[in-house]
Amino acid sequence: MKRLPKQKKLRITEADFMLANRRAARLEEIAEHGRPVSFRRVTHKSKKVYDRKRLKKLAGQDD
Repeated sequence: MKRLPKQKKLRITEADFMLANRRAARLEEIAEHGRPVSFRRVTHKSKKVYDRKRLKKLAGQDD
């Protein structure tokens, strides 16, 4: 009679637990508000402000 191979036991790590909690909280938030709520608000940067990095990026796009 042949022995059946042992099945691996699934272990839930702390990282898996945190990921599942985060996902559940996000889905709950979307269900409550009807859309994702963003806490990080980025202020609008005026195009009139001198910005060397932006100017270099625009100059590189012309290629």
